Amino acid sequence: MKLAMASVIVLRLFILANLVTFCLGHHHHPHQQQQQLRPTAYNYGFDVHRRVKRQLAEPLTTVVRGDAGQQAGDVQVRREIRELEQDRDVWTLYLLGMSMMQFTDQTEPTSWYGITGIHGMPHQTWGGVRPTPGNEETGYCTHSSILFPTWHRPYLALYEQVLTNVMRMIANWWPNDQKQRYLDAVQRFRIPYWDWATYPPSDGSVLPTSVGGSPFVDVDGPNGVQRIANPLFSYTFRPLNTTAFRQAPWNTWTETLRGPTNWGPGAQSNNSMVAMTIDQNQRSLSQRLYILFSNYGNYSRFSNNAWIPFVNNASYDSLESLHDTVHTLAGGGGMGMPNIQGGHMSFIPYSAFDPIFFLHHTMVDRIFAMWQTLYPQSWVTPTAAVLNSYTTSRGQIQDSQTPLTPFFADANGGFWTSDSVRDFTKFGYTYTELTDLAGASNAQAGVRRAINRLYGASSPANMFLRELRAQGIKGGRGKGASSRIGQQSSSKHRPAGREVGGLQDDSYREWIVNIRAKKQALNGPYSIYFFFGTPPEDKADWVQAENHVGAMGVFAADGAGMGGMREAMKELEVSGTVPLTTGLIGAVKRGRLEGLSQGEVVKFLREELVVVVLGSGGREYGVLDVEGLRLGVRSFSVKLPQSEDELPVWGEEEVGFDLL
Repeated sequence: MKLAMASVIVLRLFILANLVTFCLGHHHHPHQQQQQLRPTAYNYGFDVHRRVKRQLAEPLTTVVRGDAGQQAGDVQVRREIRELEQDRDVWTLYLLGMSMMQFTDQTEPTSWYGITGIHGMPHQTWGGVRPTPGNEETGYCTHSSILFPTWHRPYLALYEQVLTNVMRMIANWWPNDQKQRYLDAVQRFRIPYWDWATYPPSDGSVLPTSVGGSPFVDVDGPNGVQRIANPLFSYTFRPLNTTAFRQAPWNTWTETLRGPTNWGPGAQSNNSMVAMTIDQNQRSLSQRLYILFSNYGNYSRFSNNAWIPFVNNASYDSLESLHDTVHTLAGGGGMGMPNIQGGHMSFIPYSAFDPIFFLHHTMVDRIFAMWQTLYPQSWVTPTAAVLNSYTTSRGQIQDSQTPLTPFFADANGGFWTSDSVRDFTKFGYTYTELTDLAGASNAQAGVRRAINRLYGASSPANMFLRELRAQGIKGGRGKGASSRIGQQSSSKHRPAGREVGGLQDDSYREWIVNIRAKKQALNGPYSIYFFFGTPPEDKADWVQAENHVGAMGVFAADGAGMGGMREAMKELEVSGTVPLTTGLIGAVKRGRLEGLSQGEVVKFLREELVVVVLGSGGREYGVLDVEGLRLGVRSFSVKLPQSEDELPVWGEEEVGFDLL
């Protein structure tokens, strides 16, 4: 797909004709601003509109540049958000840059509304890239598609490029004796990710306080310390587009919400409940991610959640399915509370407006980049699209050269493709786990070590590795460390996993639930919860229930938001998994299960595994009420890693039975 140069919209980054919020006004003392119900934007002490027009004399095209707006060849690390927060100069610029984007006139293509609107609502053309006839009521994003991971890569690069340019502009507004310090901070900046799969700090939640803690934040900008609206907490529509958002509650919610208290105009976010629910599911998320890294070396299976008939039973999960569960959790959908509704993050068309969206998707891109290092030979294969997007029709063959619209790679109208974004460093970023790893084999070993350290804590395989570390054996095949696990074990020093049985020589048995469901079965997002035994009667107690095993979220659209995807979405089947093994080990330790022999586990699961389906608003559904829902328990023999720089090796299915 090519467009003539004349059709490429040429933009000035921020000609803020209507940005009166930033205009000259008196400076509020922070204490005085505490009295305001909702702080606003940062007051720079001068007419920002006039200054911006003068400084941005050169136009910026919509081209997503390979250098991410930085110096050519400058590759910086995208850091976890809590780590970025420790770099105070970068953090200050990050907050100020996001705030300026959010207070920019929504008609500007590089405003927060303009960039986030590429994904879904308000179903508008961006960059002059027109829709395929009949697809006008969809967004550009490719869901349940072979292009799901690759499409989001230039999308994130565009956001990073725009935000970095805004931050650089702000850095130039510091006094001359501080200006270079903040320009250097801009050079260090890359967008952060939110690691929702690793254990949180001992005194905190998986959901960072900076994101869900407060609707306001104090920043020390060029004009001193001021209290502003926290740009990570929510985005306020200015104004709410009730022409595009025609249906309640979207036509009444003036800002993005997480776990909103009701579906009326006075709804507020319940970030505390969202945080508790994410914390409850962290272990399950971590296990799913660990299994994806270990057992999903085929890109077609790893990349997206579309149900592919006749695949083997070990490949129900995907990066997109795991991503979907985090969307539903972060939005607050399906938490089981009667007064809790799904917020913007739970619904496909509205999700990108929530500031947590880009933190989440940068994490998804990080997973993708790490996976690429582990499996460099597997890539996009030609596959028919199962859903429409703004520029793609159902049934169209998508391959590694399919244009990732609307992201221009050059000023001649050429687009980025999956092949051209395969090397992510050309956008000027990398991730900590991928730095300083010379050579392919060293890089893969380094990534595996990081995966074991960050995401293996709950895995039976890594219970074994922790025992080796406790014995002073680091693993590996170097001097002083045998490569065979069996040679390191004795009757006095058996691995922790043997306390509950289930280990045979160098292997153990992994149990999972395979899930297949229609994406729009409940006309909106829903979650499938698993318990060992009856869940607490009061749904408010679910977030702390000891017998909760895990949940899979189905990321869907409401009736109004489906638009041109309506018919295809109704028939689309998606799949995912929930791991059971760690929960089974817990059941043994609590005395509810005798051991982990095949017979004992099958009997226990048939009698004790309880499935509950929750839709938006906490409404409970019977499993037979969810059209197309299929559930099956499967077990696999898994070979333990020999050292910390290896991952488990999955074998063939050993036993299985269908629940539904």
